[in-house]
Amino acid sequence: MANGGPVEHGFPHLETVRAAINALYRRLSPTTVQTFSASVVPADVAFCDTDDLHLGAQRVAHEIVRHFRLPDARLIVCFREMTHAANIELTAGPEYFVELNDRFRTHREDIGAALAHEVAHVYLHRLDLAFPTTAENEILTDTVTTYLGAGWLLLDAYREDGVSSQKLGYLTPEEFGYVLAKRSLLFQEDPSVWFTSAQAYTAYTKGLARARRDEQQPPLTGAGWAGRRRYAHDRHHAVPSPPGSPYSFAPGPSGDLRVSFPCPTCHQRIRLPVRGRVRARCGLCRTVLECDT
Repeated sequence: MANGGPVEHGFPHLETVRAAINALYRRLSPTTVQTFSASVVPADVAFCDTDDLHLGAQRVAHEIVRHFRLPDARLIVCFREMTHAANIELTAGPEYFVELNDRFRTHREDIGAALAHEVAHVYLHRLDLAFPTTAENEILTDTVTTYLGAGWLLLDAYREDGVSSQKLGYLTPEEFGYVLAKRSLLFQEDPSVWFTSAQAYTAYTKGLARARRDEQQPPLTGAGWAGRRRYAHDRHHAVPSPPGSPYSFAPGPSGDLRVSFPCPTCHQRIRLPVRGRVRARCGLCRTVLECDT
């Protein structure tokens, strides 16, 4: 939790974020992902100063648990002085003990954000989905929280001005915006109407621009003129793609040229023969893609 300190910006964890989205589709299937088409709405996690602190926290925890389809999980919420925003003991369940930072006693509007991240830990624990390192696993948790409809709360908890700052989670604000935009493009949802933080809205617009760039890379037909020209040059010479290129060429089994590129939805690598206009379906998320190979 960045509390008054510097907030990291940009997209330093983008490759891990994309790997997390891919891993989520591999573990859940597109059909299950589609069941999360409705996000947590503000009314579900509203928390006013007149509410009892502990009863209110338990109520919000119950709503987040319900959103993640964990009806047999029960969260016991308490508050204590600590460095991090929250902590949870991942046991066999069904009861899980969550500790929240004492800061949330007076910042109750962000309790839902902190609990969303911790409940996602439970969800991933039960899915047996994890990344190798602690840092990567926290990025996975933030990504899954956001992609499955509860992470807009984490982005909305981001506030920054000349003298103070607050940010929850391990992604940068722009990375939260990127994952939220990925979800928004999938479900045709506009989460910006829920933001109470102006800085969160700015970060979302930057993430949305980056997410749209994924849909504008060759050989997708949505690519711009410059990208199409560069692609045509690389295809003609069949040159090795430079680092960071969204596509690469390689000979197929029968010697024909094939192009490999990431699906803009789930980032699964797709391989197609180089033969002009073609419609392809991603084998993982089932997104239909219009391509000009």
